[in-house]
Amino acid sequence: MREYINKAELISEIQLRYKKYIAEFSEVPEEFKNIKVEQVDKTPSENLSYQIGWVSLLLSWEEKEVAGINVQTPMEGYKWNNLGKLYEFFYETYGQMKLIEQIQQLNDKVEELCSWIDSLSEEELFKPEIRKWATTKAKWPVYKWIHINTVAPFTNFRTKIRKWKKIVL
Repeated sequence: MREYINKAELISEIQLRYKKYIAEFSEVPEEFKNIKVEQVDKTPSENLSYQIGWVSLLLSWEEKEVAGINVQTPMEGYKWNNLGKLYEFFYETYGQMKLIEQIQQLNDKVEELCSWIDSLSEEELFKPEIRKWATTKAKWPVYKWIHINTVAPFTNFRTKIRKWKKIVL
């Protein structure tokens, strides 16, 4: 997994990968957003819904912990060993929106995420066991949770949406 020298580098990488990822949706017509193809595991709407869901969860974990609320990850009613049901929740919750609304919501969430990262100290971001919600057997610091739910999928899912576009458009 990629390491970052500071929060500015992490924010910059999120913004770069997100800009490339979200640009791929500009050519997708609204009426095609739910077209499934065998070669790609997510429709454009599912792809965006997945991202909205995970970025929203990251922000909610932090918000709850700061408010003194015990955080259940990944989400109340969902378990790490059955993420498929969580993804279905994301698709049902955010997939009802128009594509442009999904894009706007994700834009807003990524902006909020970057502001949150900027508000953290380097220690809060890079030292393990600072946040209860991020403390697991793996002892990941917060930045790793952020990376695997933003930079990594923005990069990997960009490839998937490009493949989907070549097949459908």
